[in-house]
Amino acid sequence: MATSILDLRSDRAPEGAAAEDLRLVEGLRAGAGWAYEELTRVFQQPVYALAMRLLDDPSESSDVVQEVFLKVFRNIGSFHAKSTLRTWIYRITVNEAHNARRWFFRHRRREVELDSDPEESRNWKEIIPDNGRTPYDVVLESEQRAVIEAALGRISPIFREAVVLRDITDLSYEEIAAVLAVSLGTVKSRILRGREALREELAGSLNPRPALRLMPETAEKML
Repeated sequence: MATSILDLRSDRAPEGAAAEDLRLVEGLRAGAGWAYEELTRVFQQPVYALAMRLLDDPSESSDVVQEVFLKVFRNIGSFHAKSTLRTWIYRITVNEAHNARRWFFRHRRREVELDSDPEESRNWKEIIPDNGRTPYDVVLESEQRAVIEAALGRISPIFREAVVLRDITDLSYEEIAAVLAVSLGTVKSRILRGREALREELAGSLNPRPALRLMPETAEKML
C-alpha cells in the first residue's frame, strides 16, 4: 500500500470513467482475473487510507479493507451504476468503518491484552511506505501534521468523515451525500460543523506553541 496516510486526495473522475467502470464491473461479474487485479490496484490504497483516517488503527483498517473487497466481490451484481464505482466502494468503506467502531466500543474495550508486547507492535508509519511528498507534506512539517491528525481524531466521527471525504478525499458534495446516504443539506451542515470543530481543536492545540502560530492559517487553506 503506497503513499502517506495524508495523501488521500484523489482527482475528480475523468471523462470516460463511466465506461471504465462498466468494463471493470462486467469483468468482475464474469469472474475475470484481470478485473480483480485492477480493482485491487486502483482501490486498495484509497480504501485503506479512508478507513485509516476514520479509525486511526492500522489493524482495524486492514480488516475493513478485507471486508470491503469481500462485499464488493459478493455484491458486484447489485451495482447498477446509479453512482460511480468509486462512490459505491467508499459507501461500503464508511459502513464497514462504522461497524468496526461499534464493535470496538461494545467489545474491545472490555478486553485486557495480557500478551501484548509493545516492542513487537509497529507504527503505521513503518507499515505504509511513503513514495513521495504531497503539496500538503511540503507545506506542513511533521509536527504540524501530527497536530492536525490529533485534532481530527478528537472531533465527532460523524463530522470527521464528512470533512475527510470533502477536504482530503476530495469528493463532491453530491458524491458525499451518496456515500453517507444523507441529504445534500446534511452533508453541507456536517462539513461546516466539522471544519469549525477542527479549527477549535487546532486553536486549542496551537495557542501554547508560538513556533506554530501560523498553523491555523495553513489549516484554513487546507479546509
